[in-house]
Amino acid sequence: MQAIAAARFSPPDFSQIETRFDSEYGVLWGFMNPKPRPTFNSLLLSEAREFARGISDSGGVLLHGGQEYAINYVIEASTVPGVFNLGGDLALFQDAIARQDRELMLSYGRACIDNVFGWATCFGLPLTTIALVEGDAMGGGFESALSASVLIAEESARLGFPEILFNLFPGMGAYSLLSRKVGRRLTEEMINSGNIYTGRQLYDMGVVDVLAPDGAGEAAVYSYVKKHAKAANGRRAVEAASRAVTPLTYDELSRVVTVWVDAALRLTERDMRMMQRLVRAQNRNVNLEIASSNVMPLQRTA
Repeated sequence: MQAIAAARFSPPDFSQIETRFDSEYGVLWGFMNPKPRPTFNSLLLSEAREFARGISDSGGVLLHGGQEYAINYVIEASTVPGVFNLGGDLALFQDAIARQDRELMLSYGRACIDNVFGWATCFGLPLTTIALVEGDAMGGGFESALSASVLIAEESARLGFPEILFNLFPGMGAYSLLSRKVGRRLTEEMINSGNIYTGRQLYDMGVVDVLAPDGAGEAAVYSYVKKHAKAANGRRAVEAASRAVTPLTYDELSRVVTVWVDAALRLTERDMRMMQRLVRAQNRNVNLEIASSNVMPLQRTA
């Protein structure tokens, strides 16, 4: 206990994560700013691991302005205009698959589930994790958002799993996290269709917890925090009860990642050409070209 108490968290100067702390409610922000593409590249994953470790190792105590504060809320967000995160590093996947490098794919997948598991378990601490999606969250970006205790999205934000378009599936937590929220049938429909959904649609489906007007995502976070803080002990107990009833284990995530790696290594040349199209889209830092034709019609919300 003494070692933990001495290790107060003081966020370093990351290159792909920008941090901010608001002491009034103990809100620690982590804004993703990955380069050159808004994806989960290896450096972002490494910094995310360091960010999470700093929170957990400190026991949720942050050193800010020379004073110590409890971290009550940790927010995952993005500084990239119009993008939360476009998901996996497809260029890395292409190279690893071409060389049949199973270890590289496993290593990448495990780094992703390290991130997901930390957020899903609130870093082992009595705090609340929140994801704020103000733009596109695709594949692994959507998985990362789902791992938070609370998912807040703006109405026109777009979220989905396009992996089926190149004959794969999202293997870093999508099935585990989504099925706990909306059940197996809808989870498989969302994954197998490759459809893209708006924040409004996902709110109506029970996937998004808080819906924010476009441009008001950060205000929605603080509105939620202020309401939550009035009965934080009870609300966190409910969150803990939910995790106890439907526990997410690291072993479960790890077994699914192994399925994902084996499936990825079986991709054909045709599948790889489709993946290349998505790589080009990521390089342009825009939405994938075919997403528009896959947006779910507004009437389909269940």
